Amino acid sequence: MVETTTVAPSAPTAKKPRTQCPTQEIINYISQFMPLGEAEAAEVAKNIKFKSFEKGDHLVKEGQVSKLCYFVLKGCVRQYYLVDGEEKTTNFFTEGQPVTAYEGTFKRKPSKYYLTCIEDSILTIGTPEDEVAFFQKFPRLEPASRMAVEEELGKSQGMLSSYILNSPEERYMNLLKTRPDLLDRVPQYQLASYLGITPESLSRIRKRITLK
Repeated sequence: MVETTTVAPSAPTAKKPRTQCPTQEIINYISQFMPLGEAEAAEVAKNIKFKSFEKGDHLVKEGQVSKLCYFVLKGCVRQYYLVDGEEKTTNFFTEGQPVTAYEGTFKRKPSKYYLTCIEDSILTIGTPEDEVAFFQKFPRLEPASRMAVEEELGKSQGMLSSYILNSPEERYMNLLKTRPDLLDRVPQYQLASYLGITPESLSRIRKRITLK
């Protein structure tokens, strides 16, 4: 784990060049909801704090009270629960997605789940107090933040509906359409858990789709 900084690191030489400038991810994210001028975007980037994490690092563990919010600039974070000793994956957060241990960050309650980096990652970090200070400095961006929260809520509701209404194969096909990068980035047993099926069932589904 490296020291927190506000200066963008040089472009990584990873085999998957998903981004050249990590802070550009959050600028792009904000711009989905509100256009930013070049000078304003540069000023926003100067106020972003981020930290590098290694594969396997935990952002929060079950029972811990997290005080931080994150945003993925590079990498992948897995959310999972431990149920009778078995890991149940409920989400993956990749570039351009916020990550928050809601119970701890906003309610000061122990987390019920784990947030773990499954790749070397670069994340923005901040507290709710940092967020207040940020919006005091950039009040025009606060409505964009609300729209972003609403969008993430909509995604979560859509995922929950998929578990209730769709077959495992339909859930897998939807994943192919919406998040195909996960197939190359996530171990199959974690992907199967995320889809609510066994690794063996996932293998059969993939074979059936390949033969079609």
